[in-house]
Amino acid sequence: MSVAEISGGVVLRRALRRQRGRVLLGIALLCTHQATEALVPVAIGVVIDRAVATGDVRALVLSLAGLAALFTVLAFAYRTGARMAYAAVEHEAHATRVEIARSALDPRGHHSGMRDGELLSVTASDAELSALVVRVAGLTAAAFTAIVVAAVALLVVDVPLGLGVLLGVPLLVLALQRMAPLLTRRSSSQQEALAATTALAVDLVSGLRVLRGIGAQDHAARRYAGASRHALDVTLRAATTKGLHLGLTTMVNGLFLATVAGVAGWLALQGRLTIGELVAVVGLAQFIAEPVQTLGYCVQLFAMARASAGRVARVLGAAPVLTPGDAGPPAPTPSRLTLDGVGHAGLDSVSLHVRAGEILGVLAYDPSDAEALVAVLAGRVPQPDHRGTLYVDGVPAEELHIDALRAVVLVEQHDVALFEGTLRANLSAGAQVDDTVLRAAVRAAAAEDVLAAHPHGFDRQLTERGANLSGGQRQRIGLARALVADPPVLVLHNPTTAVDAVTEGLLAEGLASARGADTHGTVLITTSPALLRVTHRVVVLDRGRVIAEGPHEQLLASDARYREEILR
Repeated sequence: MSVAEISGGVVLRRALRRQRGRVLLGIALLCTHQATEALVPVAIGVVIDRAVATGDVRALVLSLAGLAALFTVLAFAYRTGARMAYAAVEHEAHATRVEIARSALDPRGHHSGMRDGELLSVTASDAELSALVVRVAGLTAAAFTAIVVAAVALLVVDVPLGLGVLLGVPLLVLALQRMAPLLTRRSSSQQEALAATTALAVDLVSGLRVLRGIGAQDHAARRYAGASRHALDVTLRAATTKGLHLGLTTMVNGLFLATVAGVAGWLALQGRLTIGELVAVVGLAQFIAEPVQTLGYCVQLFAMARASAGRVARVLGAAPVLTPGDAGPPAPTPSRLTLDGVGHAGLDSVSLHVRAGEILGVLAYDPSDAEALVAVLAGRVPQPDHRGTLYVDGVPAEELHIDALRAVVLVEQHDVALFEGTLRANLSAGAQVDDTVLRAAVRAAAAEDVLAAHPHGFDRQLTERGANLSGGQRQRIGLARALVADPPVLVLHNPTTAVDAVTEGLLAEGLASARGADTHGTVLITTSPALLRVTHRVVVLDRGRVIAEGPHEQLLASDARYREEILR
């Protein structure tokens, strides 16, 4: 299915199609339950006229046995049908959550425009609500079955009564359906407000340390309180609309029930109905209240499902940011990485290359130039958004499949992302790696103190985002993870900003040793003199242009601004 084909309606129809086995079986069983339940008052009326009124014991025993069988079928059908319906909802919600996660984690990126917290809300809430369409299908079919069976039974008893039900119920349903668009809009606004509040909460929690450091926690709390108040107001408006809809459904349903029962009583007084038929009619009229109420409830459920399906479609239908090629990994060349006249953001016709066996340093006087360079090297910039060409082993990066590009070039971001789990799992990133390799990488990253500080060593548990480690420890573990991966080309962006000078020196030496293979290429985008000291060459960027290039010691001796930048 192409991106353009995904809409809220498509999400709902696909849910029904994907769960059609469970849905159809659930519908059959729920319809059976409603049909047998509609027959209960009819059966009681027959028992009264054929057994109780006549005093026929044999007929009474047979009637009671028939009622027992009817209730057995009724109970079994409901229990199994409800189970199938709920199973369909949960299976569809799970499948949708997996799709959303796959879309969110797509290395090509996506243009949904949603923040992390909004994606979390769509995954946790909207996936579940959109799946309710399969439940709506079962409940709606069962409710109509109950109404049809009840109407046919009333037609048998009295034609005008049956026609009144057959004509009256559709009119009631159409009248209640008039509120469906308003319910959908209110549900959609509610979900959007809740998602925005969740996104803000995620942002605030992620930056809590920074907020405390600058004394802005009170302002952040007020901002969240305002967003939460807005979400509350929108939720209350949605709840008011749902309550109004439910109240109207109950009122109209009660009036309809009273009308049918009143007409039946009048017919009994006229002698046109027997006592058993009167009991059956009143019982059917009372029973019809339930499916009519169910149809009103289905209108609400469908409105919520439709609103959430639109938000799910916004994620699943988002166009990818990148459109990579399909070429496989290129053969290694002497020039592992080349930028030819690249322009993006502040970069202006930047040309540089990384040779096999070389550690290249990049010093950007403007940090935004470093960020732009990292984005280009990471393959995060769409082709229309940059000029020039990035070559990987002589092949334009846009011609490579994204997996092939990532297999050659690994970019370790400045903001290290660690995950909840063991230290071993974070270092190996899901691969089977020998402890000897892990220990060598940890040693090269000067992170042996992280192992020594905990008795469980590699089995030490890390909390979400590695929050139980210091900033410097997270940076070094992130570097060790990159060294374990051992990519042909490794790009590091300010990997030592949170470590002390002694540790930084050890890390620089370990990194130079670990990346010393003749086939490896390494790019260090940094202002650290310790790291620049172990490079073979340094490229200097100023105002987006390459203004100097040479060995670190040579630039240090000949370029006053370079010397000032790294020694301050």
